[in-house]
Amino acid sequence: MVGSEVPNLLEEGAAATLVVSQDLDVGVPVSQHAALRQRLDELDEFEPSAEEPSVWTPRSPDLLELNFVGIDPAQDPAEAYVLEDDRLPLLVFGALSLVSRGAELEIGGTRLALPRPAGLLLEKLVTDRTGEKGERDLLVALGVLDTSTTQDLDELETLYRRLRPELRHAVRSNLTILSLLAPRPGMPDPQSRRAEVAALLRRLEAAATEAP
Repeated sequence: MVGSEVPNLLEEGAAATLVVSQDLDVGVPVSQHAALRQRLDELDEFEPSAEEPSVWTPRSPDLLELNFVGIDPAQDPAEAYVLEDDRLPLLVFGALSLVSRGAELEIGGTRLALPRPAGLLLEKLVTDRTGEKGERDLLVALGVLDTSTTQDLDELETLYRRLRPELRHAVRSNLTILSLLAPRPGMPDPQSRRAEVAALLRRLEAAATEAP
């Protein structure tokens, strides 16, 4: 899981109160694409979208659609490419190379692998996003920040220092935009968390002056 459901699952007891999701983003390491392809027939409650083959739509209105996205740890965070396949092509986003596997949860007999919060938060902040989709993604980042521990923020700073200067600038710019967003129904409230966002921005600005 690498999308908007993650903050809900990171809540204590997976309370699912932070973000109203529109779909489920499933991160697929490119090294595991062939193995996933062999198991697609098990998704009997879903069918591939005719318009977007990497999206599988539910047969029931009670389920969210599945959006499969590729992860390539060796990819440049600023780049993207398409992994061509006749059944499950994947758009491989470079920023997802910052995401690494974290804790696992078992919910209703299903095991879910979650990303480490620091990498997911950085992925949301380093990506150039605009419009409604961009604002929602930044509010998802706020949900991740809301559930992050001190250790997660220390890890975030470590990862941030490794970025190129232009990517560090993108992170700070997105934090600035996040601090100015208006509230949205079903999403974390940025107005009540502006002090938290400002504190993280100051921390990263200080780290940027020290980074090589």
